[in-house]
Amino acid sequence: MADVLPSSLGGLIRDARKQRGLTQQQLADVLGTSQSAVQRIESGGQNLSLQMINRIAGALESPLIQPASSSTTSFRIEGPTTLRGSIDVRSSKNAAVGLLCASLLNHGRTVLRGVAQIEEVNRIVEVLTSIGVQVTWSADKSELALVRPARFDLASMDVRAAHRTRSIIMLLGPLLHEEDNFELPYAGGCELGQRTVTPHLQALRHFGLEVSTTGGAYHASMTHPEDRDRFITLTERGDTVTENALMAAALFPSETTIRNASANYMVQDLCFFLQDCGVRIDGVGTTTLRVRGVERIDTDIAFAPSEDPIEAMSLITAAIVTESELTIRRAPIEFLEIELAILAEMGLHYDLSPEYPAQNKRTRLVDITVHPSKLCAAADKIHPLPFPGLNIDNLPFFAVIAAMAQGSTLIHDWVYENRAIHLVDLTKLGANIELLDPHRIRVEGPTRWRPREITCPPALRPAVCLLLAMLAGTGTSVLRDVYVINRGYEDLPNRLDALGAHIEAFNE
Repeated sequence: MADVLPSSLGGLIRDARKQRGLTQQQLADVLGTSQSAVQRIESGGQNLSLQMINRIAGALESPLIQPASSSTTSFRIEGPTTLRGSIDVRSSKNAAVGLLCASLLNHGRTVLRGVAQIEEVNRIVEVLTSIGVQVTWSADKSELALVRPARFDLASMDVRAAHRTRSIIMLLGPLLHEEDNFELPYAGGCELGQRTVTPHLQALRHFGLEVSTTGGAYHASMTHPEDRDRFITLTERGDTVTENALMAAALFPSETTIRNASANYMVQDLCFFLQDCGVRIDGVGTTTLRVRGVERIDTDIAFAPSEDPIEAMSLITAAIVTESELTIRRAPIEFLEIELAILAEMGLHYDLSPEYPAQNKRTRLVDITVHPSKLCAAADKIHPLPFPGLNIDNLPFFAVIAAMAQGSTLIHDWVYENRAIHLVDLTKLGANIELLDPHRIRVEGPTRWRPREITCPPALRPAVCLLLAMLAGTGTSVLRDVYVINRGYEDLPNRLDALGAHIEAFNE
């Protein structure tokens, strides 16, 4: 068989690798070759046999040469749009996946209420089902019940589903209580640059877990150290690493102190869930958590994750970019205060209702009514910080908002090296954005949005930013291959259509 090297194949391999969250060296380990060989393949400098293409496709769980009959979902958007009315914020994606992982700690029946039916949740459910967890949706899809088996069947794990979500890394914390030796596939998810798992491994080492990362998997081995008080300082104030440490600490009866912990919304929801399971946690909402675990969790529990501040910010942005008056109900105000303060400085007019509690009885909610406003550029650069700072996942929306404002705005995403690059796609819709480096963009406004056909970038928030900008363009826009949006948003086109948008989903 002759060697083949289609001009775009190297790029397809690179993109598929990054979608799976693998480095070049990790892919090389799976293929039994060298990192330099993978680099040559991705740069188009090495011919490939069809046999090798199939090996790579298998390693990446991706059909690199797609059959003509394969289809993807796309959106057709008619603009310009004026939105009106009110919309409820749905429950948090990031809280849901953490709670799904935490359900493995409970030998009783766990019921999660109001969980969004999104692709990210579906992937985790597929993984849990494959290892023996009984997962049942109620008839109206309002409740998700989970009952774990006496022992997990990790050998039967759905590897393809696991590769398609970064949340798989959060199974390390629960599983270290179950198995002395186990493997997990490499985490995937959005393409936002190289996100290290080292902080997870450093934190979990305090509980006796050692992890090596070779051959396309995390190889975990567990020793059983003396049960004693533990003092852990996280080297990164990350959400998922804090959740992993919490789930590990939950079944150690000694006290675990976690310093430099994330206090973000999904971490707080996990703390509330564990408290309802009998785990004592002091310091919720701060950067120091003290956890007094229990020997066993065996309780029937129902819990409702709180509303998603990132979806709330998406809807606020939709109102701003379409210059509409819109009420966003059930917004978790504690996790939006910095964002709203910046928007107020830029000239946004909005009203807040009195606060009321979420179903978890702890998170504070408000209704936010956004009014059409003339915005000016932010006086200082806009950048994220760990909670209570501006949420890293809300930063991309400020690129769209800045494009509506008069003047020049500097946006600095110091966390991810690729997301700023994806935001430059807004220039295709008329925005004036200069990429200063992989972390910084300068946005000049205001923008006269125009329609365009664009393929979704492989990152959730930049993809939604394109959708929102298309609402304001005059004419018909097409956003192709929107799987990444469906990962994090439930039924977004129909919900926006109910407010006056015109978005048609179609397969091609």
